[in-house]
Amino acid sequence: MKTKTIRQSVLFKASPHEVYELLMDSRKHAGFTGEGAEISREVGGRVSAYERYIEGTNEELIPDARIVQRWRSTEWPDGHYSKVTFQLKRTTGGTRLSFTQSGVPEEDYESKKEGWVESYWEKMKKFLEREKRARAKRRTR
Repeated sequence: MKTKTIRQSVLFKASPHEVYELLMDSRKHAGFTGEGAEISREVGGRVSAYERYIEGTNEELIPDARIVQRWRSTEWPDGHYSKVTFQLKRTTGGTRLSFTQSGVPEEDYESKKEGWVESYWEKMKKFLEREKRARAKRRTR
């Protein structure tokens, strides 16, 4: 099977800790996606998101800095996994997330490439903005 690699870079107006928690906390992950998620915080632990449409395993976890997972979509052939890497770096005003997904089946490349933007980055930004407004509102009470 021919595969391709997705590379994306996204800026978030949030700390690396906040971004890491959105990706690794089951409740927060479900909060921004609107779909069920079960995410282990252990290396070797299982990961599922979007009501088990995505499944995988944690390969490397460096809190607030790096997440590496074996990852697959249920649409892919049995046993085929890609490798996803989320690298978090503090920047002025927030966090730069550098994302790589290698081993994406060629016929699913465009769909997954767009999917990360629509189903992750845009939703994460909206969720973080709502959280920021809610915190500000609590402070003014």
